[in-house]
Amino acid sequence: MTDCQGDAEVAKSPLELYEQLTAQGDEVRTLKTAKADKAEIDAAVQLLLKLKVGYKQMTGQDFKAGCPPSDNSVAPNNGPAAVDADDEDTVDPWNVSTSNAKGVDYDKLIVRFGSSKIDKELVDRIEKVLGQKPHRFLRRGIFFSHRDMQQVLDAYEKHKSFYLYTGRGPSSEAMHVGHLIPFIFTKWLQDVFDIPLVIQMTDDEKYLWKDLTLEDCHHFAVENAKDIIACGFDVNKTFIFSDLDYMGATPEFYRNVVKIQKHVTFNQVKGIFGFTDSDCIGKISFPAIQAAPSFSSSFPQIFKGRKDIQCLIPCAIDQDPYFRMTRDVAPRIGYPKPALLHSTFFPALQGAQTKMSASDANSSIFLTDTPKQLKNKVNKHAFSGGKDTVEEHRKYGGNPDIDVAFMYLTFFLEDDEQLEKIRQDYTSGALLTGELKKILIETLQPMIAQHQERRKQVTDEIVKQFMTPRPLNFNF
Repeated sequence: MTDCQGDAEVAKSPLELYEQLTAQGDEVRTLKTAKADKAEIDAAVQLLLKLKVGYKQMTGQDFKAGCPPSDNSVAPNNGPAAVDADDEDTVDPWNVSTSNAKGVDYDKLIVRFGSSKIDKELVDRIEKVLGQKPHRFLRRGIFFSHRDMQQVLDAYEKHKSFYLYTGRGPSSEAMHVGHLIPFIFTKWLQDVFDIPLVIQMTDDEKYLWKDLTLEDCHHFAVENAKDIIACGFDVNKTFIFSDLDYMGATPEFYRNVVKIQKHVTFNQVKGIFGFTDSDCIGKISFPAIQAAPSFSSSFPQIFKGRKDIQCLIPCAIDQDPYFRMTRDVAPRIGYPKPALLHSTFFPALQGAQTKMSASDANSSIFLTDTPKQLKNKVNKHAFSGGKDTVEEHRKYGGNPDIDVAFMYLTFFLEDDEQLEKIRQDYTSGALLTGELKKILIETLQPMIAQHQERRKQVTDEIVKQFMTPRPLNFNF
């Protein structure tokens, strides 16, 4: 799955962008006149709207048909202060950014993406169905949005099986703590529902998007698989696969890729993913590869050719465009729509305006960091919600909603009462920023040390077992 954009966008002059907008407007009108498929029209309209936003950012003016920009139509650059607080957050499979110190407005994102909020009623139902306390990620709204989770629970109560699918885009040997979030939650889901799991390593995608060799990408997939296995997954319930290996070895998987490709137009992927005419054709066809694991027939060794087993996908919300496309295609090729559970983003050390990035060592806490490196990164780089002086902080208190150390504790501290006490003490000024960072350091150091110890036990032979196509211990 994707991590960053690479070279998907090409800079344009105002006139070039104007001409592209004009052509796209003509395309939308042509599709509507021809009464084209609704999904194709929607994708074309989304691309038109995206181009209009880019035009206004570039020129400072709204696009008007028949009124081309002058040669000097360039919006003034007034720095970060010029960003409108009401501007829409940027969230796509390659970019996540916001001007809000609290992070992305997830309620607005739910409306924009057309998903459903994971509310207390749904969390309570999950608890009732499972007969146990929901994971802290559900209790605290870290997984905040869903598609068809009620339907999954309905089926489970009727003893109908489903399976889990998640993934990782392997762009380097080292993963950071933010990468663990979907795997921690997916392991919990697998344990409580007792169902099989497939994990896609999109090494092909990283080759297409980044300046890496195929050999590097495949090597990173194997190394990242070791970190994933170290989360505690059961080899009898879990299949991890590299796209570069699996698609060539499994005709059923490739046939599903081709079926998906036939039902998605170039105009649709441009609208959904923002591809341009200068993008390589590999990028344009890749979404079908990320979609294919959503269908049980892609794994004949596990599901014995059955096509009717529903998939549940835990992932960060930036991956949702892939699966909106998948859900649109599914009924047209005779498969059930995948259900989804969406997580929030794990913020960078510098603040919640963007997510943690493996390409910036100072924005991330890596799973390979020593206790000293971790301590130094938190103390030096973690954005504080505290006041400038101890006196001010004691008097006015800090803001936990923008404090990175507190945000990280919401992900990793299990005790709800302890977390709430930390929030109250920090807000009142009883707890100083340095003390809050110390709590985080003492929480993360043993967690990462334990992960490193588990990873050392993951041999190449164990990785091979997880990545060999085979039956799993389930009957369907």
